[in-house]
Amino acid sequence: MRQYRHGMGAYEVRMADGRHLDGARSVMLDTFYREFGHGYRADWHHDVIDLAGTYLTPQPHALFVATRGDEVVGTTAVRAAAPKSPPHPRSLAERFPEESTAQLFRVYVRPEHRRRGLARALVGLAVDFVGRQPGYRDLYLHTDTRIDGAERFWRAVAEPVHDARDGRTDTHQTVHFRIPLAGRRRWT
Repeated sequence: MRQYRHGMGAYEVRMADGRHLDGARSVMLDTFYREFGHGYRADWHHDVIDLAGTYLTPQPHALFVATRGDEVVGTTAVRAAAPKSPPHPRSLAERFPEESTAQLFRVYVRPEHRRRGLARALVGLAVDFVGRQPGYRDLYLHTDTRIDGAERFWRAVAEPVHDARDGRTDTHQTVHFRIPLAGRRRWT
């Protein structure tokens, strides 16, 4: 298997292995509690408990991390998964069939390490990985636009395919995106 690594000064972004799992889980759980404000939800976050079984063992899934020294400061994950209906619109489930869709998950960078290109580099590694896997036609993701900078970031690197926002402040304000795999620009 190809090693995915990209040095960024004091940081390194790479495909995760077993030594990164506790740090990656910490970044993810901290994001759920501190950024999203809802904490761990087993129905949404089951992959976080078994990162190795979800991302390291099955093919063609992957977990990528940004590290500074031995500390994991950012994550991105890819797995074969399509948007489920419900909760997402049926048209999305039909557009992105499970057998040919990779989904981007857990694109998180600790706040004190943001604005250094880490999310873009992590997503770039994920796009490169997905592009090399036979069978994937699409790379899908969704984001909650209430998270500071999320919509701006995704609009810069992906194509919006469905805006599900309803204007409420007490629920997710989701926009769905796809990242083209063919003819893409260089990411990192």
